[in-house]
Amino acid sequence: MQPNNEKPVIGITTGDLNGIGLEVIIKTFSDSRMLELCTPVIFASNKVINYYRRIVTEHTFNFTSTKDLTKLNPKQVNIFNCWDEEVPLQPGILTDAAGKYAVRSLMVATQCLKDGQLDAIVTAPIHKSNTALADFPYTGHTPFFKDKFGAKDVVMILYSGNLRVALATEHIPVSKIATTITKELLQSKLAILRETLIKDFGIDKPKIAVLGLNPHAGDEGQIGTEEQTIIRPAIEQQKQGGNLVFGPYSADSFFAWGTYTEFDAVLAMYHDQGLVAFKTLAQGHGVNYTAGLSIVRTSPDHGTAFDIAGKNLADPSSFREAIYQALDLLQHRTDYAAATANPLRRGRIEKEKDGEEVVA
Repeated sequence: MQPNNEKPVIGITTGDLNGIGLEVIIKTFSDSRMLELCTPVIFASNKVINYYRRIVTEHTFNFTSTKDLTKLNPKQVNIFNCWDEEVPLQPGILTDAAGKYAVRSLMVATQCLKDGQLDAIVTAPIHKSNTALADFPYTGHTPFFKDKFGAKDVVMILYSGNLRVALATEHIPVSKIATTITKELLQSKLAILRETLIKDFGIDKPKIAVLGLNPHAGDEGQIGTEEQTIIRPAIEQQKQGGNLVFGPYSADSFFAWGTYTEFDAVLAMYHDQGLVAFKTLAQGHGVNYTAGLSIVRTSPDHGTAFDIAGKNLADPSSFREAIYQALDLLQHRTDYAAATANPLRRGRIEKEKDGEEVVA
């Protein structure tokens, strides 16, 4: 971690070298105002940065090259050179080399984060087909960070503004969803979700909605029984613990009728159930956050986008928002730690949030 009163140091991974990751990174940090907020460190090589800098011609992107994180330039983008060799770049093409170096970028950045040399990490998208390596036996970033930081469980949350969609299951086949969802799993996910809403988002009494698994939330057992035997009992257990958890709701009407606006977060049972609606509503401005970790990790809500890679067409909005949110999450954690360390201050903050007048 950097000393107090200095800008947070944000580590940034390249993602797939043939995807849009480096393009959106360059476009994001071509705006010099970003350097007023943080000190960015991109884990890549000068050669790949220069390759994509020639593609993004309308932006001015300057950087400082380093191999020592104790000697960062706070007024420029810093490139931490993870490799020196030439890497064959073929934008839009899935290659083994692009996956190999995406993993190297991720591994080096993660180690620097573990060593306390970074304050947070923002990851550009990888592709699962070319990152299935011997030293990367993961289906994506979320299980990777769970393993590297020794978390018992984590929750993938995508959010934009006050819309927050968490997933009970992530990247698993649809055929395995029903057998994966258990009362114990839901209790774990709900506990993490509630804690992160309090600690990372500054919501003292979060209100959480839970979606059903089956169409119409099972129609009282007529279309599946998981709602009655697993999901509803998990919700009731949360309520007995004094938590504001409600459902199960039918996923289609929940989003179509705007019911999601009444809650601080929603727990979806599987990937597409939650994220089809989320990405439609977020319109390219969403952020992916891994809750349950000791560190802050965000990413944009899009993939490698090979269809537009190398064409200077990628929109950096989601990646830029991922940077902003990493900074906000760090600040929320700092505020929460300070408040909980001082009971009087904690009481004052809670009263202010509840709209009560506080006399100095």
